[in-house]
Amino acid sequence: MKTILNILKWIILIFFIFVALYPLIWLLLASFKSSNLELQQNSFGLPEKWMFINYYNAMLKAKLTSLFFHSIIVATFAVLLNLIVASMTSFVISRENFKGKAIVFTVIVAGILIPIISFMVPYFSIIQKLKLYDSLLALILVYCTINIPISVFLLTSFMESIPIELEEAATIDGASFIQRFTKVILPLSQTGLATAGTFCFIYSWNEFIMALLLTSSESSRTLQLGIRFFTSQFVTDYTAMYAAIVITIIPSIVVYFIFQNRIISGLTAGAVKG
Repeated sequence: MKTILNILKWIILIFFIFVALYPLIWLLLASFKSSNLELQQNSFGLPEKWMFINYYNAMLKAKLTSLFFHSIIVATFAVLLNLIVASMTSFVISRENFKGKAIVFTVIVAGILIPIISFMVPYFSIIQKLKLYDSLLALILVYCTINIPISVFLLTSFMESIPIELEEAATIDGASFIQRFTKVILPLSQTGLATAGTFCFIYSWNEFIMALLLTSSESSRTLQLGIRFFTSQFVTDYTAMYAAIVITIIPSIVVYFIFQNRIISGLTAGAVKG
């Protein structure tokens, strides 16, 4: 019976791995095919000739080099600003006692449950009034704000798992409120910061709706917006578009693999106490 359950377990596991990886493998193979015709006639097979030039065409047609640079700027600064705000907020919530702390935490974290699309009109109005429309700064502020609830949730849970004795020892040695944060809690929260930062980066890198709403010119266009320009009224260059998609997903995968262990540790922080 135990052997049968093990076999069943591996069958289910392999099935879900196949479901998860097959679209990525198909996308990668499709990006190397010679034309839309070959893509239609041989959708699931290997390319007859590996067309590496599709990646060159993708970079050239949608000007992906400049768009890649825009996305790097937006994602990087959104992560930095998000971690600064979220870490300070989480420190106060997790380490200080004040009236209404639970309410403040609940209100902030409740943002996780609200659909992003419901923020479209408010964010558009605020960005317009701030005269930041069609700028990278608008995207940085919006992406930072959208990810604050999940970052606060992760960092608060992580900071609560840090022994209070370390902070008490620093207080006895004369550490101020700011020093307790910068010299004790923040260095010990690197795993939590890496987890929150990775989630924020992946969202900022892959986001499309807000970028489409808050920008209009090429000077503030991100990489995800560039992909839509492979589609025109009469023809769509699918092979070059798939090559562009492969290019856009590589940074997210690289970031995740770099911080994989820290992400797992950050998500499980506080799960076991005692």
